[in-house]
Amino acid sequence: MSMRTAVCPGSFDPITVGHLDVIERAAAQFDRVIVTVMHNPAKRGCFPVQQRLALIDKAVAHLPNVSVDAWDGLLAEYVRRTGASCVVRGLRAVSDFESEMVMAQVNAQLLPGLETVFLMTKPEHGCVSSSVVREAASFGADIAAFVPAAIAQEVAAHFRQDADRRK
Repeated sequence: MSMRTAVCPGSFDPITVGHLDVIERAAAQFDRVIVTVMHNPAKRGCFPVQQRLALIDKAVAHLPNVSVDAWDGLLAEYVRRTGASCVVRGLRAVSDFESEMVMAQVNAQLLPGLETVFLMTKPEHGCVSSSVVREAASFGADIAAFVPAAIAQEVAAHFRQDADRRK
C-alpha cells in the first residue's frame, strides 16, 4: 500500500487554532501531511516566511506525521513534486467554498487526478482567521483563544514589539 500524503497549503500569517484543528484532523486521515506556507512574493506578510515556518513547527510538534515547508510557485506543481495525492483545505463559511471550489478545479486541470478535500471548521473556530488575529493583536487584545497555545506568547510579543517601534 502506498503512503497517502496530503498537502495543507496556506499563508498561515500566523497559524490559528482553526488551521491547527484542520491540520490535526488531516493528520488523522492521511499517513503524511505537509503544511506548506504558500509564499506570494507580491505580498508582504506580517510574519516573514521563515518565522511562519518556525511558528507552525511549534504548533504541530505533537503530530509526528506532519512536516512543514514553504513554496513560492503553483500549488499543483508543489503537489506533483512531493508526490502528494491530495490537497486539504479548511472551510469556515459558504463564502469560502466558492473561491476554494474554483481553486480546486483549476488545480485539478493543472494536475489531473489531484483531489481536494474540504474540512469544515468547528463552529467555535468559524470567526477565527489570520487577519482577525493580526488586527486584534495590533491593538493589544488577548489573542490566546485564537492561536495555538504553543505560540501565543511569541505572536503577542511580535505585535508588542511592532507597537513599540511605531511609538
